[in-house]
Amino acid sequence: MLNGRESLIRLVGKRRHFLPNRQSLLSDPFATHNDSIENTEAEKLVDSKEATKFVSESGSSEKLVTCPVCGHKVSGEHNDINSHLDACLSRGTKRKLTQQTLLQSNFWSQPKISSSELEPLEKNVSGRGSDKSLVQNAVPGLPDFGAAEENVISICQSSQKLESDMQTHTDDSSENPVNEYWIDYNTDTTQQLSPKNEVPKGDMDVTMDEICGVSLETYIVGRRFSDEKTLLLGASISLLRDPNNDKDPNAIKVVSADSGCCKSLGFIPRELAQCLSPLIEKCRLNFEGHVCSIPKHPFDCVPIQIVCRKSVFNGEKESEVLEDFKCLWKVAKRVVESAKNYPLSMTKYQQNFCVLIHEVLRSNPHLFSEDEKIFMESFTSLSNDSQRIFIRLYTRKGPWFRMSNISYAEVLDPQEAVKGLSATGYVCLFEDADELDYNDIKEMLNLLTVCELRDISCKFKKNCNSGTRKKDLIEALLSLYKNGLCPKLPSVVLEKTGACIQISSQAESLIWRAERLFFLNGEQDLSTFLLVDLGIVKYPTYNCIISEQIFSGRDDLLAYEEAIEVAQLMDQALDGNNADVPLRFIKIADSRISSSSMKAIKSSTSESAPKFLFYFSALWVYSKVVSLGVSFLEREHRYNDAINLLKRLLSCFTFDGRRGYWMLRLSINLEHIGYLNESLAVAEDGLQDPWVRAGSRMALQKRILRLGKPPRRWKTPSFSASIKRKITEVHVQGRPLNCEIGMKNRFYGEDGEQCGVEQLALQYYAGEGGGWQGVHTESGIWLTIFGLLMWDIIFSDAPNVFRTRFQTAPLDLGTDSFYLMRKSCIESQLQKIHDGMAEEILIMSWECHVGTACRGVNWNRHSLTELRAAVSCIGGPCLASLCRNLAQDYRSWSSGMPDLLLWRFNQEYRGEAKLVEVKGPRDRLSEQQRAWLLFLMDCGFNTEVCKVSPVQMSV
Repeated sequence: MLNGRESLIRLVGKRRHFLPNRQSLLSDPFATHNDSIENTEAEKLVDSKEATKFVSESGSSEKLVTCPVCGHKVSGEHNDINSHLDACLSRGTKRKLTQQTLLQSNFWSQPKISSSELEPLEKNVSGRGSDKSLVQNAVPGLPDFGAAEENVISICQSSQKLESDMQTHTDDSSENPVNEYWIDYNTDTTQQLSPKNEVPKGDMDVTMDEICGVSLETYIVGRRFSDEKTLLLGASISLLRDPNNDKDPNAIKVVSADSGCCKSLGFIPRELAQCLSPLIEKCRLNFEGHVCSIPKHPFDCVPIQIVCRKSVFNGEKESEVLEDFKCLWKVAKRVVESAKNYPLSMTKYQQNFCVLIHEVLRSNPHLFSEDEKIFMESFTSLSNDSQRIFIRLYTRKGPWFRMSNISYAEVLDPQEAVKGLSATGYVCLFEDADELDYNDIKEMLNLLTVCELRDISCKFKKNCNSGTRKKDLIEALLSLYKNGLCPKLPSVVLEKTGACIQISSQAESLIWRAERLFFLNGEQDLSTFLLVDLGIVKYPTYNCIISEQIFSGRDDLLAYEEAIEVAQLMDQALDGNNADVPLRFIKIADSRISSSSMKAIKSSTSESAPKFLFYFSALWVYSKVVSLGVSFLEREHRYNDAINLLKRLLSCFTFDGRRGYWMLRLSINLEHIGYLNESLAVAEDGLQDPWVRAGSRMALQKRILRLGKPPRRWKTPSFSASIKRKITEVHVQGRPLNCEIGMKNRFYGEDGEQCGVEQLALQYYAGEGGGWQGVHTESGIWLTIFGLLMWDIIFSDAPNVFRTRFQTAPLDLGTDSFYLMRKSCIESQLQKIHDGMAEEILIMSWECHVGTACRGVNWNRHSLTELRAAVSCIGGPCLASLCRNLAQDYRSWSSGMPDLLLWRFNQEYRGEAKLVEVKGPRDRLSEQQRAWLLFLMDCGFNTEVCKVSPVQMSV
């Protein structure tokens, strides 16, 4: 695979079927492979906004003004302004001065507060005024948030500098009814309310005596796992903790109170159980109730009403748990109220989809036109069947679906559901062959089985025996249709498939945008919700503190979306055999970079700007396409073109961690075309660049030593002695299974079983090599140790680095700002590690967070025993140096670590560790691996290289 393609695939994510800019990108008059890529900025492309015709015209480049009634951006044309004002005033959406526009959600935090909104908020926080009116939401259907339920905190209470740079942060995560996953119930992390915020006495001053007899309305779920299938209206029930439940440690069973055997009727919903389980255990409360109604289906949710009863405290002081009780009870009531916002019949994946849509519209209203907002909000008005079918189809491969194959247990009437989706523009229904073009026919042929394709071939009496492969049959039919030999093919295909549907281009584009804005990457989608619902993935707890938008305006977002399209088309082009197509997209990306103003480039890539925000710009995407294009051109031996692209990247992106790779490739390509002096000069310049690090720096140093011999250079570089240091080598022989070039080396181990070179080396070190224990880990165990030791630092409060509740690391991990922003905290933690507290920190972190997703941490590959042994044997000073290196530059140093980590204990629990890089026959150290070994030697680690070779067979 070409260097950089895997990264591009992760950036693109799931390939889209509809690309709004495809035709304009493909029709641009760019050069073919016979033309070189000029190193100039003369070429300009057509403005990408002309190609986004599928969106509303309100998103065009015309002047936008702010509506004084609702606050939305509208077109500056007089007719549009008057029409919009009439509509706002007629529906009574006048915006009050006290209206709060900050997002209050556990998935998202507040966007940057405008100056017009800051004044009333400051009055509320400081106590100089209070907002007694309820705050209206921007999204219809979501509940109101008033000052009574606010948790207002300052973003940074410990830093005066941050207080001056950032706006006040409002966190009301527990209030949001659409959040059902991450509610923090720990009293030590609960934000204190502002003294002047008016909080109803019943909410915060409630006591355990006062809630006795208070009822909550909820449901029995999980009826499939109940002991009693039949229920009676009004039947008495009680709640019983189920702490040994494998799926949910907070599980609460609903048991029948009428029978002496306490038969299980099901469970309390997971979200409510998270609140009630500590109330039952810690606050000694019990709950009783009755069945309110009987559903039609025996496995449907059963409405119940439960009443709180207080039990004896067994001598415990009520004041010790009162604070915990207040918080838990408040959250429990909110969860109960939130459940009322969704119909009982709404499935979990429907709720997840609505969460995504609502949160995106609420937090990014400036990125959608009015028509787009209306279209997306109309989804909630669709019937349950229509919503379910759309979500099901959207998550499938597609793009075409046969109506005859659409059948889901939870969808009662698929035909009516599809009609509702078609009427609102969410799907396109095709029942007429005249509506199909060549690409539609090609895609619909893929819906047919091999037998159906063969029947069609025989019907035209052509190529009946063209083969049994589906691909061959489709190509044969398309060839006949293209040559005009079977003009009735569309009718025959549609007759075979029946009515077909596909997701509309507008729906796909807008939902794709919503997913990208919600998850902020291409690797996560709606299935992420499912993984959380099933308990497969658990995300860490952190605070989202946002003071700066990722996309400041709609134009920035549209440019980013177009760049993602170019990246996808580039990836698809590399799958084919036509070299002209990738060249087109390379040149498009190069032209986009060169046509961008230097001011825009410098502002995006400056050293002072947050580096992680640049990852969400069109320039970043285009730079990845061009960087991949360099690898493509090198494979095609077009070194001059590759050189021009590398010079463009180096001149435009002056503060970029990829500069080391670009410098190295530029030096190598210059040598390919015979420019040795220029190649040497580039390598020497690279060593002066602070962004050239790790393996790239060492590779440039080796090039300078090789190219910089007399008469080009007479003086030996100062780094010569360091780079030529000898690394201890150990030679191990094994009986080979295969030693073929291009294949992974396999040997017979000491036990006679087949194994790789790493396993063979482990066996050697465990025996005659010194009685070492160890693991084949490469970077895995080191990133796991780093994540566990630095857990509290990684997920500490920092502005703008946490934006969703689906992150496994802050956005700035991998940039220089991660260390600089947290320098004092990191150095304090490293001092503890240096002083010998690493094992204690490791154990505490493991016990508190085991199973929680964190970048680099692999819970299943290494046991706590192995990690403790490794940490104790490595020692505090060496471990602190390694963690500091990763904290300062995680991106450059998170790969290339030695293959084996070995340890052994001596007397009195004193141990030692060794790191070994294993190389098979014909293998050699990469520059990144050599850089790691030399760095570890400098830190005091015991390192060596183990070279495995086949046993010399005597003749």
